[in-house]
Amino acid sequence: MKILKNILLVIVGLVAIALLTALFVKKEYAVEREITINKSKDLVFNYVKLLKNQDNFSVWAMKDPNMEKGFTGTDGMVGATSSWNSKMEDIGKGEQEIIGISEGEKVDYELRFFEPFESKDHAYLATESVNDSTTTVRWGFDGKMPYPMNLLLLTMDMDKMLGEQLESGLKNLKGVMEKE
Repeated sequence: MKILKNILLVIVGLVAIALLTALFVKKEYAVEREITINKSKDLVFNYVKLLKNQDNFSVWAMKDPNMEKGFTGTDGMVGATSSWNSKMEDIGKGEQEIIGISEGEKVDYELRFFEPFESKDHAYLATESVNDSTTTVRWGFDGKMPYPMNLLLLTMDMDKMLGEQLESGLKNLKGVMEKE
């Protein structure tokens, strides 16, 4: 009985230490990648502002060709929403809404994930002219992990994990844009 009591005290102590540690661990993360595309800023921006075009470059959209997709609103305008539902756990179910557009410069999105976990994050695609025929595209993603889930940020390298996917998507975008 005494051994069981000691084991229980150790477990309670470890949980308390973890919860206390989570109070001091960051809750936010931000990841951004960029690429240069040999096309004019107008052409690139007008392509990336359309949600349906993400099917042609986003690694998440390409990962499951059988996922259910839906669109509402006017694509390329504030309020347009794309949704997805995949049986693949790492894609899950969610939706993305255009929440802001700085014409020719940046598109802001709210990402709402429903499965396999619930969260709400922010993403953006921004374009910047290098010259008349070259554009830099930045793709960024930022979010928050609530307490005590933020403890996972100690073991997860969000910059590496999301960054590799953003880089792949940007390379796909470059391939699509420079082919035309």
